[in-house]
Amino acid sequence: VAAVPAVEASDYAYLSSGTWSLVGVEVPRPIISDLSREYNFTNEGAANGGIRFLKNIMGLWILQECKRHWDGAGGALSYDELSREAEENGPARFRMDVDDPRFLKPSVIEDSMPDRIAAYCRETGQSAPGSRSETVRGIYEGLAAKYAENIGKIEEITGSRIRELYIVGGGSRDEYLSRLTARAAKIPVHAGPKEATAIGNILIQAVATGEIASFNAGRAAIREAYDIIDYNP
Repeated sequence: VAAVPAVEASDYAYLSSGTWSLVGVEVPRPIISDLSREYNFTNEGAANGGIRFLKNIMGLWILQECKRHWDGAGGALSYDELSREAEENGPARFRMDVDDPRFLKPSVIEDSMPDRIAAYCRETGQSAPGSRSETVRGIYEGLAAKYAENIGKIEEITGSRIRELYIVGGGSRDEYLSRLTARAAKIPVHAGPKEATAIGNILIQAVATGEIASFNAGRAAIREAYDIIDYNP
């Protein structure tokens, strides 16, 4: 989160995107309310002295486990190829709650992640995906919808409008997911840097040793040094 390249902005949310996702906002003090408890958000200390008000939600784990199953069955494709297939497929005929507990377990031969998705669809009265590309499209759409849902919850809890989303971490490389997220959340999305964990670590040390004057100065440097890709809703 320290590496989020937000410069002089206060109305943004961040999404640390990878195998799992963290979505939240930076606030000066903890938010402790009935609504924050109901929505299961937490308060964690921030490197710059404030609070990271956030929620842990599903990330690309579901897709990773599907890919592992397909790779084992001899159908190895890159993530870029899967993403391209999903985009070409068109909208999925089903909607999935990616935070359903059944998707947390690793995929195994007798209980694969694609089979779990199909079973979820049948149990919820929906058409099961008819192809690999539709399965991937449904995963992407489910993730984008979950991100948008939780941004809306942050707005409800804080009473403040979120006008931008910064995606950092490995998942920021996924251009298609970033585009879907911008559309679902109806706000601009800024993706990158992908190596935010290492970059944020360096920034924290640089500020602590006086090599960089402040977090804002460091974030401005990150914005200049790395390619941040913008997506409009």
